[in-house]
Amino acid sequence: MADTSKGRAVSKSKKRASQHHNISAVARLLNVSPSTLRQWENMGLMKPARTPGGYRTYTTEQVDRLKYIQRMRVEKNLNVEAILHLLGISGPPKTLSGNADGHDSSLIARKLRKLRKDHQLTLSGVAARTDLSISFLSSLERRQVNASVATLRKLSEVYGTNVLSFFGASDRASKLIRPRQRKQLSNEPGIRIELLALGQISMEPHLFRIAPGATSDGSYHHDGEECVYVISGTCEFWLDEVEHYVLKTGDTLYFSSAQAHRWSNPGTGEAVLLWINTPATF
Repeated sequence: MADTSKGRAVSKSKKRASQHHNISAVARLLNVSPSTLRQWENMGLMKPARTPGGYRTYTTEQVDRLKYIQRMRVEKNLNVEAILHLLGISGPPKTLSGNADGHDSSLIARKLRKLRKDHQLTLSGVAARTDLSISFLSSLERRQVNASVATLRKLSEVYGTNVLSFFGASDRASKLIRPRQRKQLSNEPGIRIELLALGQISMEPHLFRIAPGATSDGSYHHDGEECVYVISGTCEFWLDEVEHYVLKTGDTLYFSSAQAHRWSNPGTGEAVLLWINTPATF
């Protein structure tokens, strides 16, 4: 009698390999939003195929890989940059929001290491206070990954400083700021944050340029109030993981900075925001 069990196993494996899943189904499986999956694609973590109609489609093997990536985010508290490094991927493609001021991870890495030493903290001590993994913090100080906006906010609170200090920005006051004089407060691919005022200010205005799929990479909160005006594009906001807003060109969102807030660009074009904090806490 012929042994058909092996044949059935091979057939089952082939059937599983040939299965394809749309982005909504994969988002439900991973308990993430479709915009998160689009961000991972833009950052180089996964490249799904496209149907003739242009819709994304994922193989079962790709879904398995995405499940692993999600576990790294949830269990190890790794951001996209750290996961790229872990998987041996060279890095995300260049986006609309380049780094015009020439900031890279070296300045931030030196600052973070010095601040940690000055506060006599170990990597494990910082990890316990921020919910960031030791491996990610180590990679950050060794210039192997970039820090997201949420990460910089968390670290600034631990070290009793602000995000501005990580970029070596001076407090030189000036009533008039030309575009070339703006300080850039992000070195993460796909996100460009320009400070629109300098000096000892009580109201802190920024210009955010957010590439498609880019996010804050987590929630953060602090004292004060915030006002966001969308100059162009689309941006999603979550407040305390309860309130959800989709802002489009011309929309304004005003909220308390004490609410844990995160954001992303779910659109296909760059989002440009005028973002004002008060008091100056960035």
